[in-house]
Amino acid sequence: MGDVRTGLRIGIDVGGTNTDAVVLDAEGGVAAKAKRPTTADVTGGLRAALDAVLADLENRPGGEGARDRVSRVMLGTTHATNAVLERRNLGRVAVLRLGAPATTSVPPLSDWPADLRAAVSAGEAVVGGGHYVDGREIARPDLDAVRRLLDAAGADAVAVTAVFSPATAEHERAVGELVAAEYGLPVSLSHEIGSLGLLERENATVLNAALHGVAAQVTGALVAALAERGLRARPYLAQNDGTLMTVEQAARLPVSTIGSGPANSLRGAAYLSGVADAIVADVGGTSTDLGVLTGGFPRESAAAVEIGGVLTNFRMPDVLSIALGGGTVVRSAGAGPDSVGYRIASEALVFGGGTPTMTDAAVRAGRVPPGGGGWPRRLAAALAKAAGTDMTDISDTLRAALLAADEAVADAVDRMALGRADRPLVAVGGGAFLLPEDVPGVSGVVRPGHAEVANAVGAAIALASGRVDTILPAGESRSRAIERAKEEAAARAVAAGADPSLVEIVDLLEVPLSYLSEPAVRVHVKAAGPLAR
Repeated sequence: MGDVRTGLRIGIDVGGTNTDAVVLDAEGGVAAKAKRPTTADVTGGLRAALDAVLADLENRPGGEGARDRVSRVMLGTTHATNAVLERRNLGRVAVLRLGAPATTSVPPLSDWPADLRAAVSAGEAVVGGGHYVDGREIARPDLDAVRRLLDAAGADAVAVTAVFSPATAEHERAVGELVAAEYGLPVSLSHEIGSLGLLERENATVLNAALHGVAAQVTGALVAALAERGLRARPYLAQNDGTLMTVEQAARLPVSTIGSGPANSLRGAAYLSGVADAIVADVGGTSTDLGVLTGGFPRESAAAVEIGGVLTNFRMPDVLSIALGGGTVVRSAGAGPDSVGYRIASEALVFGGGTPTMTDAAVRAGRVPPGGGGWPRRLAAALAKAAGTDMTDISDTLRAALLAADEAVADAVDRMALGRADRPLVAVGGGAFLLPEDVPGVSGVVRPGHAEVANAVGAAIALASGRVDTILPAGESRSRAIERAKEEAAARAVAAGADPSLVEIVDLLEVPLSYLSEPAVRVHVKAAGPLAR
């Protein structure tokens, strides 16, 4: 454990089963950690985990008054994801597309699930505006049509998407200024959220607008939780690519937090294991998420990402999820996909419950986590008690379920490895003990210390970042345009909380575009840096 007498930071990650919290000292050592069940309202589990990790911190030698030395708290949360998946607490959104007459054949939200569209849409319109790929206007922004929609919509927020706005955003900005000045509503502008690709970017922007109320609740709850505990720490939220943003930015761009959980786990796995290139398996109570580390950062998905039945195109880690977790229910027909979730501590056989789970299957095979020395004895007692009941054959059922789970893990690793077998598998998460010692397709299995809270560690170590995805001319002005894109990405990183003097360009990708009247390239720039003190 680290030294609690130095500068401290707290990372918290809210998962489907558990909420984990860690305290890191100034040297990056783990000074304290805690795991508490995630609650139905999510915020309750967050507060419980924060209280537990603070108690652990203050009970250590030199821990008196340690909370006064906590300077930052980083949160990765499932609030936004749950709101979309469960269709609850979503705001009503006026959906504006600036693209008439060029984009009227496919109306906004036409590919959305009917129930989500009904929950979110307060009205949709395609009005004049937007640009061609070479920067020419399709039409001037039709501000009167914008007013007509907003006057009739009764919306809680507004989503504005213009054709090719990542390259030319002036029309979106003009409408955003009108909405703010005349209606005072929160407005989401697509060039700040997604990349090129009109429909997917529009979808992401509408989801972002619908999540404004959820974001206000989350950021308000985090700030209140810190104040109630006398913490003067600066709060941050984790986002999809494993980096951080300020609570102010999170309140404006809540959709950026949707993929924070897997990204935190990948970054935490790299940090704890010291392995920069690996496959990571994060085994929780409900599912196992597999991702790939490249240079210590998550490999990003090249495909559109589906959220709640809606395709979006903002950056997300390339993650494969399988229905395997410590709470996965085992039956004679096989395991899962359902899980006892946070009730595992009362329902699994090893805890005196009556539901066979994958935790029981792993313990039966001798796979026991640190601190689980008493589990085999408890399982043996449960199996003996089951003799002569309808659970007589449960031991064989557990054995078969574990074999099937091992095969599922091997298949998932093969799908993520893309033919490379020279990388290790880093096993993290509270259910990492479920994985076997030998997994086909990897060079070995690495089990780092503190693996059960890798996701919270990933939140605590994260950098702040900014991105730009745009189209630039390929001629003599290309170099100057790329430098401006770098400056904008760096400015976005600083807005997210990065130290201006330490921001670096960590990713620069150019893709030539064909079939244009003037040569052009698509440029993606990412800047990142440590948080400002």
